[in-house]
This record gives sequence, C-alpha cells and structure tokens, in this order.
Amino acid sequence: MGTVVEQRCWLSSLRREGRRRHQACSRSGRRETSVSVFRRSRSGEGLGCGHSLKSSCCSTATSWSGGSCSPEKGYVEEEGEVLVAALREAEPNIAALRGCTLVVVISAEVADNPHHLSSLLEDISLLHEFGIKFVLVPGTHVQINKLLSKRGSEPKYVGHYRITDTDSLEAAMDAAARIRILLEAKLSPGPPLSLIRRHGDSNRWHDGVRVTSGNFLAAKRRGVVEGIDYGSTGEVKKIDVSRIRERLDQESIVIISNVGYSSSGHILNCNTYEVATACALALRAEKVIFILDGPILDESGRLIRFLTVQDADLLVRRRAYQSETAATYVKAVSHEDLPLGYQVSNGLVFSHNRNGYRDKYNPTFHNGVGFDNGNEPWSGERGSEIGGQERLNRCHGYLSELATAAFVCSGGVQRVHLLDGTIDGVLLKELFQRDGFGTMVASDLYEGIRMARALDIPGITQLLQPLEKYGTLAWRTEEELIVALDSFVVVEREGQIIACASLFAYLKEKCGEVAFIAVSPKYRGQGQGDKLLDYIEKKASSLGIQMLFLRTTRTEDWFVRRGFSECCVGQIPVERRKRINVLHGSKCYMKRLLPDRSSIHFDNVSLA
Repeated sequence: MGTVVEQRCWLSSLRREGRRRHQACSRSGRRETSVSVFRRSRSGEGLGCGHSLKSSCCSTATSWSGGSCSPEKGYVEEEGEVLVAALREAEPNIAALRGCTLVVVISAEVADNPHHLSSLLEDISLLHEFGIKFVLVPGTHVQINKLLSKRGSEPKYVGHYRITDTDSLEAAMDAAARIRILLEAKLSPGPPLSLIRRHGDSNRWHDGVRVTSGNFLAAKRRGVVEGIDYGSTGEVKKIDVSRIRERLDQESIVIISNVGYSSSGHILNCNTYEVATACALALRAEKVIFILDGPILDESGRLIRFLTVQDADLLVRRRAYQSETAATYVKAVSHEDLPLGYQVSNGLVFSHNRNGYRDKYNPTFHNGVGFDNGNEPWSGERGSEIGGQERLNRCHGYLSELATAAFVCSGGVQRVHLLDGTIDGVLLKELFQRDGFGTMVASDLYEGIRMARALDIPGITQLLQPLEKYGTLAWRTEEELIVALDSFVVVEREGQIIACASLFAYLKEKCGEVAFIAVSPKYRGQGQGDKLLDYIEKKASSLGIQMLFLRTTRTEDWFVRRGFSECCVGQIPVERRKRINVLHGSKCYMKRLLPDRSSIHFDNVSLA
C-alpha cells in the first residue's frame, strides 16, 4: 500500500490539483468540471505493468517512469512525479463519477471530531469541483447527548428511536443548527491566494463551495407505540426530491439534517440513518457513503473490502435473533415479517429451536408507503431506521450500518461504501485507488456469476461456437469442455447462460491462464466481459496467482485496454507451452496481478 509518507503525498497532490481546477470555465457562470488536462490512462491498472499508485514514487519501488525515485532528484521533482501518478490513476474514476449523486452519511462520532470533519469536508469540496453532486446527512446523537448531559438530563431510547421530550427536542434543534453552520463554514474557504496570483484572472475563481439546506424533509409523529409515547420523535414521511435535484443541478452541496417538519408545522426529531436512506432511495443516488469512526472487520480482525448485497444480507440475517437492528432489517426487506418458524418477541427474532438464521433467506425488497419511483416532486420512500441504545453500546460492532447498506442496495442503490473516517483522505483513497480503502457493498457487481455445472455445457457450447467459427477461439470438443468444467465460471440470468470464462491455474508457477471469455450477442456492451475478467482476477489473486496470461488471435485490443501486454511464449508455463498449436498463430499476452487485498470470500463470509 506504500508508506504513510507516500499516502500523504498522494492526497496532498490530488487536493492541490483540485484547488487549481477550482475555477469557472467562462464569465457566463458555467463551471468547468472537466479534468481534460489530466493524461488519460484507462487500462484499469493505472500506468505500466499493472502497478498502482500505492507502489509508486518511493525510494524503494519502481516509479511510473521506470526508474527509481532517488533522493538526488530533489523534493520538487519527486513531488511532481507523485502528482502526475496520482492524477493518472484517479482520472478515469473522476470521469466516471462526474454528474453522479452521492449521499454521504457523516456519523455523529466523526462530526464531533473537528480534525476528522475538516479533512473529510476538504475532500468533499475537492470532489464537488470535479462535478460530483453531494447530499450530506450529518449525525447528531453524540452532540444531542452532550447537550442533554450539560443541561442535567439523560437520553432515553426505546429500540432504534429516541424518546424526544421537550429537553431532547431543544437539544436536537441546537445540535442540528450547530452542525449545519459548521459544515457551511468548513466548505466556504476559497483557494489560496498564492494560486490566484500564479494563475491570474481572479474573478474566475470561486470564493467557496455553494451550500444549501432547507425544509426538504417532511415527517410525521411516531406517536404512541405499544403504550410508549415517543413525544416529538418523527419518522420520514416524504422527501422533496424536485427541490433537492434543483439545488444539485445549480452546483450546490445539499445538507439535510435529521430535523423534519410535520404538516401541522411541528418540529420533529428523526433518525439520521432513516433520513439518509430515504434520501438515497428517493434521489436514486449512485452511491451511499457512510463515514464511520472505525473499519468493518471480519472475525479475524481483517478489513472486509467487498461484499455482495447477498453476502451482507446473510451476515445480518444470521444475527436476527440476537440483534433488534437485524430483526428490523428482516422485516423491512421482506414482504412477510419472517420466514416460517420464526417469531418476533420484544423486537428480537427467535426460532422454535432458539437458533438464529443459519440458511440464506432471499429477501424481496418491500418499499414504504407512497412509493413513486422518485419521479414526482415528493417521494415517499421510507428509510431504514437504525441506532438507539444497541448502536450506542456497539454490542454488534457496525451491524447497524451494514444492515442499512444491505437495505439501500436491495432498494436500487448500486454501491454503498463504509469508510473509517478517522483515516485522513479515506474518501479519496476509496474512490480513486484501485482496491479502495474501506468496505464496499454492491448490488450489481458479480451478479449472477457462479461456478459452472454439468447442466451448463449446452449453454457454454452455444456461446463458444460462433467464436470458434469466426476464428477467435480454437475448436473444443464437448469432452474437452467437460474435463475443463471445474475451471469455468458463468453468468446466469433468468435461467440462461449469457456469458462464460475460465481460469486454468498453474499454482507451482503462480500463473493462471484466462480462456473462453464469451458473451451472448444479446448482452454485449453491458460490461459482462469486464465483470467476468474482474472476477477471475480477484479469484486468481485469492489463489496466490501473481500473473495471468492468455492467447488470442483477434481480441488483443480488448485485453490491452485492460492491462495486458504482449509477451513471448517462453514466459508462460512449460506445461502449457507443450500444448500450443503453432498453426493457430495466436499471440501471448500477460498481466501482473496486484496482491489480494479485496477480502472477497468465494465460499463463506464472516463478520466480526
């Protein structure tokens, strides 16, 4: 991953270039968010030989230019090389994220730490200048509890909800106002005067990021539930989608607090995570990002870098009888309350044999009342409420946040990122470095991919035959396919095999051969080939494979764009060389893999 010094150089370089781009394109007011000055390198691996920025520009590693960054080059030259490398690696992701809407949930613990909050907001300001749209939802429970303590009161919770009496409502209003003002202040600074003097035309530079907030959240009283009066505690009723989108299109960062307003004009204290998830679903956000005060770890204490929504769902369900958060999640995502044989008691889930969920139960997402696809001025999406005493005590780690991630992914958000906000620059590292820096839950990545079975042979044959006829692939008999079946992965959709690929491992040489990548004509151009190749690369890394190779006659351009480079036959394993048909005339390509940091589990997944 590189040294701490390298990471700081990477971040400072990216931030510095962001400030330089912090200007308008013309006097018409239209802002240039393009980063066309950056050199584009879209191979998927950054520059050269599959190296990433994490291993570049230090005295002990190979630099992007092929030499070593020796101290003799001087600080300025090294700093420039770091800047170039950082921008080259980040640019493809910047281009992909431009115009996307990101809902960022800032946990109350991070919001209460001035250092962590300042670092985060500096990076959000930078990303905003690259054309990324932000909706910020700050948590306030830490600040509310501190205010109550100062005023001689104690916080009261029942389940996920705070009982909001008069004192609690006053504290909630004060906390929401303070954090909003703080966010506005931190996002207001303009670029350094030194940059303005250097580049001139100062009236083209912004004074700061445009920030807006308002009564975007309509709420309703929670009322009296099971004999408990929740006072001024509210639940999300509607989100003013049209006005939020209008502000985002006007290049503003939108701040939405947990304070909502009822139709009768009353102020209600809502659950921050319920507000955030309702906003994300209503706005059809591309990403939801949770800024936490720690990492998501597995049972061995290792960072979990990736989970499919199915894996995240299963992890939460396995704790349904222990955790009220998990029990609430199960009810929220399923049409029926719980699978047959389970019952709810005091918010917890039990089976007749007192065991929690052991087998996967596929959820069907059930939207809240007023569901309207977010196309109307107001959307009635209901969020996922988490928090309360269970989260405050951290008795289940970050299970609450993981349940919320699974909830929004099930509802249509493709990516959810859970990041440790105590790490400087974690947002930039997660979005712009190849392997990320936190935990990602995805609803679409690797969707439908599984290992091939004997029943898939006809479908695989149907995919391969056109390519064999065209000369892209060498002919294979059905018997040869059966022998190689254990090496195949397929993509299945609605019972049909729509894509396939294979990985043949040579573990002694730490090499693997990629072969038989084929996609049904109906599904080409949808990223299925990329998805399969990425899956194979992750799987190969998990097996300790350091190099992938392949032989091709007509698709070299596709593979070169994905980080492969031509090599000689002598670089592939001897065992494979013996079986090469020289009459076929194919060329050999190789790609060096990065060490496995994905924490993708191909069998079982566990959470600390």
